[in-house]
Amino acid sequence: MDLKAHIRSIPDFPKPGILFYDISTLLAHPQAWQTTVERLAAAVRPLQPDLLVGIESRGFLVAAPLAYTLGNGFAMVRKQGKLPGPTVRFSYDLEYGTDTIEVQEDAVAPGQRVIVLDDLLATGGTMQAAINLVRRQGGEVVGAACIIELSFLNGRSRIDVPFSSIVTYDS
Repeated sequence: MDLKAHIRSIPDFPKPGILFYDISTLLAHPQAWQTTVERLAAAVRPLQPDLLVGIESRGFLVAAPLAYTLGNGFAMVRKQGKLPGPTVRFSYDLEYGTDTIEVQEDAVAPGQRVIVLDDLLATGGTMQAAINLVRRQGGEVVGAACIIELSFLNGRSRIDVPFSSIVTYDS
C-alpha cells in the first residue's frame, strides 16, 4: 500500500513557506492506519523494546497503538508543565531560542530498552532531546522511529541511535 497517498499536504501551515504533512487522513483510513502500525512494528520489533516513548502530541498516536501491538509499555514526553506529578526536564536549543520537554519521573526504569517515536522527523532536534531525556532517567535507547521522514532536512544525522521511517519525502 502506498501510504503517501493517504498523507495530506497542506501548504503554508503553520506559517507561510511551510508544507505541513498531515497524518489525519492516514489515521482516518482503516487499512492505511493498520498498514502503518504493522510496518512500524516490523521495523522496531527486532530491537526488542520494553517501553515505547511518544513525543507530544502526534507521537502519542504512533507510540500507543504500536506499544499495544508489540505488548510493550508506553510513556509520554510532553512540553513543560503538561504532565502531572513529579517530572524530569530537558532543555534543548532550537533555531531561535530553546524548548523544554518533560517525562514523569517514574516513567522510565533504569535499564529499560526504549524506542522513541514521533509522527515526523524534520531536523531531529526534538527527537534527540527526547532520547537524551530518556537516557537521563537510565533508559537504554535502542532506537527511534517515525512515520514520515523529511530526508532533505538531514534530521537522521542528528539522531545517535538506529532510526527507521516508513515514508520519506526527499524535497
